Amino acid sequence: MEKIPIIAVVGPTASGKTGLAIELAKKLNAEIISFDSMQIYKGMHIASAAPDSQEMQGVPHHLIEFLEPNQSFSVADFVKIANQKTKEIISRGKRVIIAGGTGLYVNSFLNNISFSEEEHNPELRKKLNDEYDIVGGEEMLKKLSKFDSVTAAILHPNNKKRIVRAFEIYISTGITMAKQIENSTLSETPYNPFIIGLTYENREELYERINKRVDIMLQNGLLQEAESMFKSNNSSTAVQAIGHKEFFPYFKEEITLEEAVENLKRETRRYAKRQLTWFRRDERVNWLYRDKETNIADAAIKILERNGYFG
Repeated sequence: MEKIPIIAVVGPTASGKTGLAIELAKKLNAEIISFDSMQIYKGMHIASAAPDSQEMQGVPHHLIEFLEPNQSFSVADFVKIANQKTKEIISRGKRVIIAGGTGLYVNSFLNNISFSEEEHNPELRKKLNDEYDIVGGEEMLKKLSKFDSVTAAILHPNNKKRIVRAFEIYISTGITMAKQIENSTLSETPYNPFIIGLTYENREELYERINKRVDIMLQNGLLQEAESMFKSNNSSTAVQAIGHKEFFPYFKEEITLEEAVENLKRETRRYAKRQLTWFRRDERVNWLYRDKETNIADAAIKILERNGYFG
């Protein structure tokens, strides 16, 4: 079976993945599938840095802002719909570019991971949820790292659902979540991926870019967007997103706005570090450094041509 060529643009937040994906799509007659676990939700346009119609420059984008924040949506759900979108794009005679920083989504899709639902233990899950509420995400991740350092390194402390699930899998089966994912690859993936990673050789430049982007988001109405999510008073995964949750203590008058903004910048920098940790593990990634390339799109095209990806 001839495999479907897929270009993946990955990397940490604020590295310019969306812009590069759009430039490549215009040059290669492609459509883009977003692989961002927060861009899938409505009401998070600013916090998730979802591109608007002007930024898209006429390039079709898929899996952006199609879910209500209170809707449940798993990695398995995402992979299923991403596979469907890929088939649709190919049927139109277009190429497929996936772009995003959610490593678990990218890995699960490209490697054709199988997600079989295991039996759940309600009592164990309640115990773990209660423990998380008492000690917090940071402490739970420290505990998780003692037996599953790979998963602990890439999970955000606010991601209660995935942290609890990682504990649940290990306690119930004796197998870590990382090992389970490694073992759950199907016979063969239908995709032939070429992965381009974007980052900065000087990490401080990336962090400065993150700080500036937060300032721009605030100018564009991030505080109002976060307040709307805060007032929705639901406990969904979307509510735990970086970009909204950091403002909740401010809305409760527990901290100042300046403190909330600094917390957001710090948490976003930490998230970028975790994303880099995840993608650095994949030897297939071809890294491009924005602070070394004069034209990042041309550099990406040259890499593709040099590897005969579309030859």
